[in-house]
Amino acid sequence: MRASGKNSPHWSEYREAAAGYWHLKLTLIMFRILPVIVLRLLSFPVSVFYYLFSEKAGRESRRFLVKAAAALRKETPGQEPAVRPLRHIIAFSLTLIEKMESWGGKFPFTHIHFQQDDIEGLIENLERGRGALLICSHLGNAELLRGLAGFNKTGVSREIPVTSIVDFSGTAYFNRMLREVNPKSMTRLISVEDIGPDTVVLLQDRIAAGELIVIAGDRTSANTRNKYFVFPFLGEPAPFSFGAFFLAALLEAPSYFVFALRRGDLSLRPEYNMHVHKSHVSFDCSRKEREARIEELARDFAGRLESYCKRYPYQWYNFFDFWAKPGG
Repeated sequence: MRASGKNSPHWSEYREAAAGYWHLKLTLIMFRILPVIVLRLLSFPVSVFYYLFSEKAGRESRRFLVKAAAALRKETPGQEPAVRPLRHIIAFSLTLIEKMESWGGKFPFTHIHFQQDDIEGLIENLERGRGALLICSHLGNAELLRGLAGFNKTGVSREIPVTSIVDFSGTAYFNRMLREVNPKSMTRLISVEDIGPDTVVLLQDRIAAGELIVIAGDRTSANTRNKYFVFPFLGEPAPFSFGAFFLAALLEAPSYFVFALRRGDLSLRPEYNMHVHKSHVSFDCSRKEREARIEELARDFAGRLESYCKRYPYQWYNFFDFWAKPGG
């Protein structure tokens, strides 16, 4: 672990802008009274409003898209990827609608297509009563995974409880909206601030009972800002979470990287590809070797995330300076 880049406010310190709050609130109101197709159509003008009144969102969108375009251009010379922040924000709005649908069980889960990767191994693992740790990100729509499990659409013959480890910092409005859509959705959330020895034992028990634990690996902790890894990401060093991968070592459970990615960024009929990749890193090792394996797991995740970011840049929903050194 080492510091890199300039100092900047931590992502959790960005206050939810007024435009951001009304963007969420207006979306929720429309979700309750309008057919979903109308809501999707209206998300276009709503996104234009948000784009015009949220300078930070447009700035950070452009920062990311420029880096993603440069990385793709270097990988495939001759391509000239477009940089369109408004398109980025519209894609975010559409994904937000689909998150609300999945929270309420209204998303057409038949529109989620599992790929020929490691999904069969995960299902087999779950059928045998063994739990797993799923490491997701803010690329695409990870909430669909929780929706699949919450409404027994995983393809497993038994119900699979899911516990999500979340950082509530800077997302008060978003959490309020989630609670309004489905109050039960908050019952199996654990704040990162509450992680301690007792919580780890609880999570180990849930893994042993064949459950799933989900945590994002692409945001550094608001509580332990001096602990993070730095890996190359779209051409520049970027900080990645330490805690998510340290938790994998503590749980000693099979770890999978999961990405739910929209087939069409602006499609009015959403179809998603669900990618599941099993990590080859295990923690059946000495304590001395464990730290190296934690870093290896984190590096593998960062590489996988970068690969998908190049293919789906408009589905990246970290609207802050991702490359800045976390403030200490």
